[in-house]
Amino acid sequence: MFEALEYVKIRLMGMAKTERGASAVEYGLLVAGIAALVVGIVFLFGGVVTGSFQSTCDQVKSGGSSASQTCA
Repeated sequence: MFEALEYVKIRLMGMAKTERGASAVEYGLLVAGIAALVVGIVFLFGGVVTGSFQSTCDQVKSGGSSASQTCA
């Protein structure tokens, strides 16, 4: 097991010395990963945030003296 990790370490160190910078493909993959993460977070927490805003809106409507108050 240790030999396999040592081999991976040696290969990565060799690649680090030969690579000069990230290519457009690598940047594209990075942007795609970040976008996927943002979409996932929005889907996971979207309902919680919407519920929080709706609760606040309901409290504003019930606390005001004017019936024309709206939360858009």
